[in-house]
Amino acid sequence: MAEPAVITALRRAGPGQVALEVSGQPWRVVPEEVALAAGLRAGLFLDRDALRRLRRELRRVEAMQAAVRALSRCDLTRERLEERLARAGVSARQRERTLASLERAGVVDDGRLARSRAATLAARGWGDEAIVARLEADGIPEGERRDALAALPSEPARATELAAGEADGRRAVALLARRGFSQDSIEAAVGFLDADG
Repeated sequence: MAEPAVITALRRAGPGQVALEVSGQPWRVVPEEVALAAGLRAGLFLDRDALRRLRRELRRVEAMQAAVRALSRCDLTRERLEERLARAGVSARQRERTLASLERAGVVDDGRLARSRAATLAARGWGDEAIVARLEADGIPEGERRDALAALPSEPARATELAAGEADGRRAVALLARRGFSQDSIEAAVGFLDADG
């Protein structure tokens, strides 16, 4: 039976990278974080346990890097980030670990994201129905959608503010309807229009 390979040297291979030499030959380059977490050092025999540790740490770091890349473009809900990690080939178990870690750190927070998106949409003149539809499309759970709406100024007050920019009552009604405001909020904002206008 062959002897397990042994790490004969670790050398810096650029910022945050370590080049591993096994049995006197270049083997592979890994992130420093992986080398530390897997306990890699000169003289370590790469037996089955050491290789498993190395593989586990590589998967952990790759999953976190994929998550960070996705989040660097835009804030994502837990559901959307999980979908991206799945498309990147991250295992279900590692996805769960990565997401849990990011949630503990406050990087992934569906409630915060829901409140922020709802406030932005409300400031742009959208009604509750449109805001809920957008939050739902973003993968924000129902409870967080409900809490985000509750944190906004009332829909009738927002409708009144938006309608104030329209001199014509019919145009104001059409605008508010297109923007997803409820009938009650529209009536509160522009008053009831009879059939003659």
